[in-house]
Amino acid sequence: MSQYLVLIYQDERAVPEPSPGEPVMQSHVDFMQANQAAIAGGNALAWSHSATSVRQDGAGGFVITDGPFAETKEQLGGYYLIEAKDLDAALEVAKQVPMLEGGVEVRPILTLG
Repeated sequence: MSQYLVLIYQDERAVPEPSPGEPVMQSHVDFMQANQAAIAGGNALAWSHSATSVRQDGAGGFVITDGPFAETKEQLGGYYLIEAKDLDAALEVAKQVPMLEGGVEVRPILTLG
């Protein structure tokens, strides 16, 4: 089995900030129950305005700034780590991920060592 990271992207301006008990949250609970054999982990992320970015400054130090690492139309809102026999199987799971706006990106996990 291979592992894949399913990254969930959405335009935060187009949807309300989620809170427990909302239908979209329940749809993720349902998704996780239906795909529990494939899901190895995952989490929702707080809205991007709560992010803090760390960059190297080129002189051995760091620059810390409030906000996401990159300004984009769609922000990373969460992820699932799944196990699947191949990319096609991973894509079948990814097609079931609940999303109001945006989409998902599926990336293979590299095994180092």
